[in-house]
Amino acid sequence: MGTWQSKPDVVKHAVKVALQSGYRHIDCAWIYGNEKEVGEAIRESNIPRSELFITTKLWNNSHRPEEVLPALENSLKNLGLDYVDLYLIVSGLSGFALPFFFLKFQFFSHQ
Repeated sequence: MGTWQSKPDVVKHAVKVALQSGYRHIDCAWIYGNEKEVGEAIRESNIPRSELFITTKLWNNSHRPEEVLPALENSLKNLGLDYVDLYLIVSGLSGFALPFFFLKFQFFSHQ
């Protein structure tokens, strides 16, 4: 279930209903401004975390090497989760080469 353009006061209910209806993939991003509410809905669903697939995204303002991990940690904190299943890189507008990201994400996956 995508959460783009979902207002924080609406998205929590929508995610809860989606999870109750059988959805198990939730797609969100820091830039959407609703990760906290998405995380609340996930926790309140009482569905084991291992049964869910959660995606969030690294936004354009955090593509510098020293900004990647703090951005991920911020999303994890907002979501109230220990991990996400997929962390996408949004756009290549920052000017940094993509091979760096693959190396950086490979490092994260081994931590």
